[in-house]
Amino acid sequence: MMKQDKTDQEIRELVEVYSSLIFRISYCILCDRDDAEDAVQETFLRYLTKAPEFNSEEHKKAWLIKVSANISKNMLRMRIRRGAINLDEVKEIGISDCDLDTFELMMSLPQKYKLVLTLRYVENYSSKEIAGIVGISEEAVRKRLQKGRELVKKEIEGIESF
Repeated sequence: MMKQDKTDQEIRELVEVYSSLIFRISYCILCDRDDAEDAVQETFLRYLTKAPEFNSEEHKKAWLIKVSANISKNMLRMRIRRGAINLDEVKEIGISDCDLDTFELMMSLPQKYKLVLTLRYVENYSSKEIAGIVGISEEAVRKRLQKGRELVKKEIEGIESF
């Protein structure tokens, strides 16, 4: 049963402000537009049913990112197949043509690197903020960023050697 603490206007504003961010995070994890849209809806539904109170707008944003990432990871675990990335969809979510190749390489990385790289380089979060969102230490975030960058670099070097 939904709590009625939030007004319709508050909910509309929340969706307007955060839906594209939540979609990008979910798409990063799921690599599928339809699944990402489902994850966005589930994230907002969770917000409505839990009706959490937040200390600040940043706290709310971090909560939404964490919930959407967890929902997306759970959806990924349940999915047997991994879908291919549709590059036309990637352009629609706000990734420019010049960043498309790098984004495609990021999407091929293991899950633990994809999320921190996306939060850092697409959403511009600091290591400390990412640590709080993902629930790992700041040092672990830095290590994952370093390893993720190394993996992307190896892929780029492998492509250039052809």
